[in-house]
Amino acid sequence: MPEALDGVRVLDCSQILAGPFCSMLLADMGADVIKVEKPNGGDDTRRMGPPFIGEESVAFLAMNRNKRSVVLNFKDPAGVEALKRLAKDADIVIENYRTGTMERLGLGYEDLKKVNPEIIYCSISGFGRTGPYANRAGFDLVAQGMSGLMSFTGLPGSPPVKVGVPIADMNAGMFATYGILTAYIHKLRKGEGQYLEVSLLEAAIAYTVWESGSYFATGNEPGPLGSSHRLSAPYQALRTRDGHINIGAPNQSNYERFCRALDRVNLIERDEFKDNASRLANREALEIELENTLAEKTSEQWLEVMDKAGVPAGPILTMSEVWADEQVQARDLDVPLEHPTAGTVRNIGLAAKLYGTPGRITEPAPVFAQHTREVLIEAGYTSDEISALVKSGAIAIAK
Repeated sequence: MPEALDGVRVLDCSQILAGPFCSMLLADMGADVIKVEKPNGGDDTRRMGPPFIGEESVAFLAMNRNKRSVVLNFKDPAGVEALKRLAKDADIVIENYRTGTMERLGLGYEDLKKVNPEIIYCSISGFGRTGPYANRAGFDLVAQGMSGLMSFTGLPGSPPVKVGVPIADMNAGMFATYGILTAYIHKLRKGEGQYLEVSLLEAAIAYTVWESGSYFATGNEPGPLGSSHRLSAPYQALRTRDGHINIGAPNQSNYERFCRALDRVNLIERDEFKDNASRLANREALEIELENTLAEKTSEQWLEVMDKAGVPAGPILTMSEVWADEQVQARDLDVPLEHPTAGTVRNIGLAAKLYGTPGRITEPAPVFAQHTREVLIEAGYTSDEISALVKSGAIAIAK
Protein backbone atom coordinates (compact mmCIF):
# COMPACT_ATOMS: atom_id res chain seq x y z
CA MET A 1 0.00 0.00 0.00
CA PRO A 2 1.19 3.55 -0.65
CA GLU A 3 2.46 5.70 2.17
CA ALA A 4 0.55 8.89 2.92
CA LEU A 5 3.51 11.23 2.32
CA ASP A 6 5.09 9.35 -0.58
CA GLY A 7 6.65 11.92 -2.92
CA VAL A 8 6.96 14.65 -0.29
CA ARG A 9 10.56 15.85 0.13
CA VAL A 10 11.81 17.40 3.38
CA LEU A 11 15.10 19.21 3.94
CA ASP A 12 15.79 18.85 7.64
CA CYS A 13 18.44 21.36 8.69
CA SER A 14 17.73 20.87 12.41
CA GLN A 15 19.54 18.87 15.04
CA ILE A 16 19.25 17.29 18.48
CA LEU A 17 15.55 16.62 19.25
CA ALA A 18 12.56 18.84 18.36
CA GLY A 19 13.33 19.20 14.64
CA PRO A 20 14.61 15.64 14.12
CA PHE A 21 11.56 14.25 15.96
CA CYS A 22 9.32 16.24 13.62
CA SER A 23 11.12 15.05 10.49
CA MET A 24 11.16 11.46 11.77
CA LEU A 25 7.37 11.52 12.08
CA LEU A 26 7.15 12.76 8.49
CA ALA A 27 9.66 10.14 7.31
CA ASP A 28 7.72 7.36 9.02
CA MET A 29 4.71 8.30 6.88
CA GLY A 30 6.71 8.09 3.65
CA ALA A 31 8.32 11.51 3.20
CA ASP A 32 11.82 11.58 1.70
CA VAL A 33 13.69 13.30 4.53
CA ILE A 34 17.14 14.61 3.67
CA LYS A 35 18.98 15.29 6.91
CA VAL A 36 21.36 18.18 6.22
CA GLU A 37 24.24 17.97 8.68
CA LYS A 38 27.15 20.28 9.42
CA PRO A 39 30.78 19.24 8.80
CA ASN A 40 32.95 18.18 11.73
CA GLY A 41 30.66 15.64 13.29
CA GLY A 42 27.16 16.52 12.11
CA ASP A 43 24.15 16.50 14.42
CA ASP A 44 25.29 16.98 18.03
CA THR A 45 23.30 13.92 19.10
CA ARG A 46 25.84 11.78 17.24
CA ARG A 47 28.13 12.46 20.22
CA MET A 48 25.54 12.44 23.04
CA GLY A 49 25.83 9.59 25.47
CA PRO A 50 26.64 7.01 26.68
CA PRO A 51 25.07 4.71 25.82
CA PHE A 52 26.47 3.99 22.38
CA ILE A 53 25.93 0.96 20.15
CA GLY A 54 29.34 0.44 18.64
CA GLU A 55 30.32 3.94 17.57
CA GLU A 56 26.74 5.14 17.18
CA SER A 57 24.94 7.24 19.79
CA VAL A 58 21.63 5.82 20.96
CA ALA A 59 20.27 9.39 20.96
CA PHE A 60 21.00 9.80 17.25
CA LEU A 61 19.77 6.34 16.30
CA ALA A 62 16.46 6.94 18.08
CA MET A 63 15.55 10.15 16.23
CA ASN A 64 16.86 9.70 12.70
CA ARG A 65 15.54 6.49 11.16
CA ASN A 66 14.13 6.56 7.62
CA LYS A 67 16.32 9.56 6.67
CA ARG A 68 19.22 10.25 4.31
CA SER A 69 22.31 12.10 5.56
CA VAL A 70 23.86 14.90 3.50
CA VAL A 71 26.71 17.08 4.76
CA LEU A 72 26.83 20.70 3.56
CA ASN A 73 29.08 23.48 4.80
CA PHE A 74 26.96 26.62 5.09
CA LYS A 75 30.09 28.70 5.71
CA ASP A 76 31.07 27.98 2.10
CA PRO A 77 29.03 29.72 -0.65
CA ALA A 78 29.03 26.46 -2.60
CA GLY A 79 27.39 24.70 0.35
CA VAL A 80 24.73 27.42 0.53
CA GLU A 81 24.14 27.09 -3.21
CA ALA A 82 23.80 23.32 -2.85
CA LEU A 83 20.98 23.71 -0.33
CA LYS A 84 19.23 26.15 -2.64
CA ARG A 85 19.44 23.65 -5.47
CA LEU A 86 17.98 20.98 -3.23
CA ALA A 87 15.22 23.38 -2.16
CA LYS A 88 14.02 23.73 -5.75
CA ASP A 89 12.57 20.23 -5.61
CA ALA A 90 11.67 20.19 -1.92
CA ASP A 91 8.30 20.70 -0.28
CA ILE A 92 9.38 21.42 3.29
CA VAL A 93 12.37 22.92 5.10
CA ILE A 94 12.89 22.52 8.85
CA GLU A 95 15.53 24.46 10.80
CA ASN A 96 16.31 25.26 14.42
CA TYR A 97 19.22 27.69 14.22
CA ARG A 98 19.25 30.77 16.42
CA THR A 99 16.99 33.57 15.26
CA GLY A 100 18.50 35.33 12.24
CA THR A 101 21.19 32.74 11.48
CA MET A 102 19.59 31.24 8.37
CA GLU A 103 18.78 34.73 7.08
CA ARG A 104 22.42 35.81 7.47
CA LEU A 105 23.48 32.71 5.56
CA GLY A 106 21.09 33.56 2.71
CA LEU A 107 18.94 30.52 3.55
CA GLY A 108 15.94 32.13 5.26
CA TYR A 109 12.37 31.71 4.10
CA GLU A 110 12.46 34.71 1.76
CA ASP A 111 15.68 33.41 0.17
CA LEU A 112 14.35 29.91 -0.47
CA LYS A 113 10.97 31.25 -1.52
CA LYS A 114 12.73 32.87 -4.49
CA VAL A 115 13.88 29.47 -5.77
CA ASN A 116 10.68 27.64 -4.75
CA PRO A 117 7.59 29.84 -4.22
CA GLU A 118 5.60 26.91 -2.80
CA ILE A 119 8.14 25.97 -0.12
CA ILE A 120 6.87 25.37 3.42
CA TYR A 121 9.50 26.61 5.85
CA CYS A 122 9.36 25.68 9.54
CA SER A 123 11.55 27.31 12.20
CA ILE A 124 11.83 25.79 15.66
CA SER A 125 13.33 27.85 18.48
CA GLY A 126 13.41 28.12 22.23
CA PHE A 127 11.17 31.16 22.62
CA GLY A 128 9.82 32.10 19.19
CA ARG A 129 11.07 34.45 16.48
CA THR A 130 9.51 37.56 18.02
CA GLY A 131 9.37 39.04 21.51
CA PRO A 132 12.09 40.03 24.01
CA TYR A 133 13.49 36.48 24.29
CA ALA A 134 13.70 35.83 20.54
CA ASN A 135 17.51 35.79 20.48
CA ARG A 136 17.94 33.54 23.52
CA ALA A 137 19.08 29.96 23.17
CA GLY A 138 16.49 27.52 24.46
CA PHE A 139 16.62 23.99 25.78
CA ASP A 140 13.98 21.57 27.01
CA LEU A 141 14.92 22.00 30.68
CA VAL A 142 14.76 25.80 30.43
CA ALA A 143 11.38 25.64 28.69
CA GLN A 144 10.01 23.23 31.30
CA GLY A 145 10.98 25.66 34.04
CA MET A 146 9.67 28.78 32.31
CA SER A 147 6.40 27.15 31.23
CA GLY A 148 5.37 26.34 34.79
CA LEU A 149 5.67 22.58 34.30
CA MET A 150 8.35 22.24 36.97
CA SER A 151 6.32 24.21 39.51
CA PHE A 152 3.65 21.52 39.72
CA THR A 153 5.58 18.34 38.88
CA GLY A 154 6.74 16.11 41.72
CA LEU A 155 5.54 15.69 45.28
CA PRO A 156 4.34 18.46 47.59
CA GLY A 157 7.37 20.10 49.19
CA SER A 158 9.88 18.54 46.80
CA PRO A 159 12.56 20.53 44.94
CA PRO A 160 11.75 21.45 41.30
CA VAL A 161 11.26 18.30 39.22
CA LYS A 162 11.19 18.15 35.44
CA VAL A 163 8.92 15.83 33.53
CA GLY A 164 10.79 12.56 33.05
CA VAL A 165 10.89 12.88 29.25
CA PRO A 166 11.94 15.96 27.20
CA ILE A 167 8.33 17.01 26.84
CA ALA A 168 8.96 20.58 25.62
CA ASP A 169 11.27 19.39 22.84
CA MET A 170 9.07 16.53 21.74
CA ASN A 171 5.86 18.52 21.90
CA ALA A 172 7.52 21.26 19.84
CA GLY A 173 8.35 18.58 17.29
CA MET A 174 4.76 17.38 17.35
CA PHE A 175 3.37 20.90 16.93
CA ALA A 176 5.84 21.46 14.09
CA THR A 177 4.52 18.32 12.38
CA TYR A 178 0.95 19.51 12.90
CA GLY A 179 1.79 22.96 11.51
CA ILE A 180 3.68 21.57 8.52
CA LEU A 181 0.90 19.18 7.54
CA THR A 182 -1.69 21.93 7.96
CA ALA A 183 0.39 24.19 5.70
CA TYR A 184 0.81 21.33 3.23
CA ILE A 185 -2.96 20.82 3.01
CA HIS A 186 -3.31 24.55 2.32
CA LYS A 187 -0.63 24.27 -0.37
CA LEU A 188 -2.52 21.44 -2.06
CA ARG A 189 -5.70 23.51 -2.05
CA LYS A 190 -4.31 26.96 -2.92
CA GLY A 191 -0.84 26.35 -4.37
CA GLU A 192 0.76 28.57 -1.71
CA GLY A 193 3.70 27.79 0.52
CA GLN A 194 4.26 29.64 3.78
CA TYR A 195 6.47 30.25 6.78
CA LEU A 196 5.63 28.83 10.21
CA GLU A 197 7.37 28.68 13.54
CA VAL A 198 7.13 26.75 16.79
CA SER A 199 8.81 27.39 20.13
CA LEU A 200 9.69 25.07 22.99
CA LEU A 201 8.23 27.50 25.51
CA GLU A 202 4.81 27.64 23.84
CA ALA A 203 4.81 23.89 23.20
CA ALA A 204 5.35 23.31 26.93
CA ILE A 205 2.75 25.89 28.00
CA ALA A 206 0.25 24.23 25.64
CA TYR A 207 0.30 21.16 27.90
CA THR A 208 -0.72 23.09 31.02
CA VAL A 209 -4.41 22.89 30.15
CA TRP A 210 -5.69 21.93 33.62
CA GLU A 211 -3.21 24.08 35.49
CA SER A 212 -3.64 27.23 33.40
CA GLY A 213 -7.40 26.73 33.41
CA SER A 214 -7.45 26.47 37.20
CA TYR A 215 -5.23 29.54 37.54
CA PHE A 216 -7.40 31.57 35.13
CA ALA A 217 -10.51 30.62 37.10
CA THR A 218 -9.23 31.08 40.67
CA GLY A 219 -5.97 33.03 40.60
CA ASN A 220 -4.42 30.32 42.78
CA GLU A 221 -1.02 28.84 41.96
CA PRO A 222 -1.29 25.08 41.27
CA GLY A 223 1.32 23.05 43.13
CA PRO A 224 2.70 19.53 42.77
CA LEU A 225 0.36 16.63 43.57
CA GLY A 226 2.51 13.58 42.86
CA SER A 227 0.47 11.24 40.68
CA SER A 228 -2.90 12.72 41.73
CA HIS A 229 -5.19 14.45 39.27
CA ARG A 230 -5.85 18.15 39.76
CA LEU A 231 -9.59 17.97 39.03
CA SER A 232 -10.65 14.41 39.87
CA ALA A 233 -10.26 11.89 42.70
CA PRO A 234 -9.30 9.13 42.98
CA TYR A 235 -7.16 9.21 39.86
CA GLN A 236 -3.64 8.31 40.94
CA ALA A 237 -1.14 5.70 42.06
CA LEU A 238 -2.17 3.96 45.29
CA ARG A 239 -0.09 1.72 47.52
CA THR A 240 -0.84 -2.01 47.74
CA ARG A 241 0.75 -4.73 49.84
CA ASP A 242 3.81 -4.97 47.57
CA GLY A 243 3.92 -1.77 45.52
CA HIS A 244 1.56 0.61 43.71
CA ILE A 245 -1.14 0.45 41.07
CA ASN A 246 -2.79 3.24 39.11
CA ILE A 247 -6.51 3.64 39.62
CA GLY A 248 -8.67 5.72 37.29
CA ALA A 249 -11.97 6.48 38.97
CA PRO A 250 -12.53 10.11 38.01
CA ASN A 251 -16.31 10.02 37.61
CA GLN A 252 -19.07 8.87 39.94
CA SER A 253 -19.88 5.59 38.21
CA ASN A 254 -16.24 4.49 38.17
CA TYR A 255 -15.79 5.57 41.79
CA GLU A 256 -18.76 3.53 42.93
CA ARG A 257 -17.61 0.53 40.88
CA PHE A 258 -14.16 0.87 42.47
CA CYS A 259 -15.56 0.99 46.00
CA ARG A 260 -17.66 -2.12 45.37
CA ALA A 261 -14.58 -3.93 43.99
CA LEU A 262 -12.80 -3.06 47.23
CA ASP A 263 -15.83 -4.19 49.25
CA ARG A 264 -15.95 -0.67 50.67
CA VAL A 265 -19.51 0.43 49.84
CA ASN A 266 -19.39 2.63 52.93
CA LEU A 267 -17.03 5.00 51.05
CA ILE A 268 -19.86 5.73 48.63
CA GLU A 269 -22.25 6.68 51.39
CA ARG A 270 -20.00 8.92 53.50
CA ASP A 271 -20.67 12.64 53.03
CA GLU A 272 -16.98 13.59 52.67
CA PHE A 273 -16.65 11.26 49.65
CA LYS A 274 -20.13 11.47 48.13
CA ASP A 275 -19.12 13.34 44.94
CA ASN A 276 -16.01 14.48 43.11
CA ALA A 277 -15.91 17.91 44.73
CA SER A 278 -16.09 16.31 48.16
CA ARG A 279 -13.41 13.78 47.31
CA LEU A 280 -11.08 16.52 46.06
CA ALA A 281 -11.60 18.49 49.26
CA ASN A 282 -10.85 15.36 51.32
CA ARG A 283 -8.24 13.77 49.05
CA GLU A 284 -5.77 12.86 51.81
CA ALA A 285 -8.40 11.20 53.98
CA LEU A 286 -9.68 9.25 50.97
CA GLU A 287 -6.16 8.05 50.10
CA ILE A 288 -5.69 6.74 53.64
CA GLU A 289 -8.98 4.83 53.49
CA LEU A 290 -8.22 3.33 50.09
CA GLU A 291 -4.63 2.37 50.84
CA ASN A 292 -5.61 0.72 54.13
CA THR A 293 -7.81 -1.63 52.12
CA LEU A 294 -5.42 -2.04 49.19
CA ALA A 295 -2.69 -3.13 51.64
CA GLU A 296 -4.60 -6.39 52.11
CA LYS A 297 -3.55 -7.78 48.70
CA THR A 298 -0.71 -7.58 46.19
CA SER A 299 -0.76 -5.37 43.11
CA GLU A 300 -1.31 -8.38 40.86
CA GLN A 301 -4.23 -9.61 42.93
CA TRP A 302 -5.90 -6.19 42.94
CA LEU A 303 -5.41 -5.75 39.19
CA GLU A 304 -7.27 -9.02 38.63
CA VAL A 305 -10.09 -7.76 40.86
CA MET A 306 -10.25 -4.41 39.03
CA ASP A 307 -10.24 -6.07 35.63
CA LYS A 308 -13.19 -8.28 36.53
CA ALA A 309 -15.04 -5.31 38.02
CA GLY A 310 -14.44 -3.08 35.00
CA VAL A 311 -12.44 -0.50 36.95
CA PRO A 312 -9.75 1.28 34.88
CA ALA A 313 -6.47 0.27 36.52
CA GLY A 314 -2.94 -0.66 35.59
CA PRO A 315 0.52 -1.46 36.90
CA ILE A 316 3.47 0.91 37.01
CA LEU A 317 6.04 -0.71 34.74
CA THR A 318 9.78 -0.36 34.29
CA MET A 319 11.24 -0.21 30.79
CA SER A 320 12.05 -3.92 30.78
CA GLU A 321 8.48 -4.69 31.82
CA VAL A 322 7.05 -2.34 29.20
CA TRP A 323 8.85 -4.07 26.36
CA ALA A 324 7.88 -7.52 27.67
CA ASP A 325 4.20 -6.57 27.95
CA GLU A 326 1.93 -8.63 25.73
CA GLN A 327 -0.11 -5.63 24.56
CA VAL A 328 3.01 -3.71 23.55
CA GLN A 329 4.29 -6.77 21.69
CA ALA A 330 0.94 -7.29 19.97
CA ARG A 331 0.94 -3.72 18.62
CA ASP A 332 4.22 -3.99 16.67
CA LEU A 333 5.95 -1.35 18.77
CA ASP A 334 9.36 -3.04 18.88
CA VAL A 335 10.87 -2.69 15.41
CA PRO A 336 14.41 -4.06 14.87
CA LEU A 337 16.51 -2.77 11.96
CA GLU A 338 20.02 -3.67 10.83
CA HIS A 339 22.39 -0.71 10.97
CA PRO A 340 25.62 -0.80 8.89
CA THR A 341 27.86 -0.15 11.90
CA ALA A 342 25.71 -0.60 15.01
CA GLY A 343 24.20 -3.96 14.10
CA THR A 344 20.65 -4.67 15.22
CA VAL A 345 18.94 -1.51 16.50
CA ARG A 346 15.51 -1.63 18.14
CA ASN A 347 13.12 1.22 17.32
CA ILE A 348 9.88 2.41 18.88
CA GLY A 349 7.12 1.62 16.39
CA LEU A 350 4.46 3.89 14.98
CA ALA A 351 1.95 5.38 17.40
CA ALA A 352 -0.35 6.58 14.58
CA LYS A 353 -1.53 3.57 12.59
CA LEU A 354 -3.10 4.48 9.25
CA TYR A 355 -5.00 1.56 7.75
CA GLY A 356 -5.20 2.85 4.18
CA THR A 357 -1.74 4.39 3.82
CA PRO A 358 0.27 2.91 6.69
CA GLY A 359 3.62 4.31 7.70
CA ARG A 360 6.72 2.14 7.76
CA ILE A 361 10.03 1.94 9.56
CA THR A 362 12.39 0.52 6.97
CA GLU A 363 15.76 2.25 7.26
CA PRO A 364 17.99 2.79 10.30
CA ALA A 365 19.51 6.17 11.09
CA PRO A 366 22.13 7.03 8.46
CA VAL A 367 25.85 7.08 9.06
CA PHE A 368 27.45 10.51 8.73
CA ALA A 369 27.31 11.85 5.14
CA GLN A 370 26.04 8.48 3.88
CA HIS A 371 23.86 9.95 1.11
CA THR A 372 25.60 13.18 0.12
CA ARG A 373 26.73 11.90 -3.27
CA GLU A 374 23.42 10.19 -4.00
CA VAL A 375 21.31 13.25 -3.19
CA LEU A 376 23.50 15.72 -5.07
CA ILE A 377 23.45 13.52 -8.16
CA GLU A 378 19.63 13.58 -7.92
CA ALA A 379 19.89 17.39 -7.81
CA GLY A 380 21.85 17.43 -11.07
CA TYR A 381 25.46 17.61 -9.88
CA THR A 382 28.02 15.69 -11.89
CA SER A 383 30.64 13.41 -10.37
CA ASP A 384 33.35 15.95 -11.22
CA GLU A 385 31.38 18.75 -9.53
CA ILE A 386 30.89 16.63 -6.42
CA SER A 387 34.61 15.82 -6.27
CA ALA A 388 35.42 19.52 -6.51
CA LEU A 389 32.97 20.34 -3.73
CA VAL A 390 34.55 17.69 -1.51
CA LYS A 391 38.00 19.08 -2.21
CA SER A 392 36.91 22.64 -1.35
CA GLY A 393 35.25 21.54 1.90
CA ALA A 394 31.76 22.63 0.79
CA ILE A 395 30.42 19.11 1.29
CA ALA A 396 31.47 15.81 2.83
CA ILE A 397 30.79 12.29 1.65
CA ALA A 398 30.89 9.05 3.57
CA LYS A 399 34.21 7.24 3.59
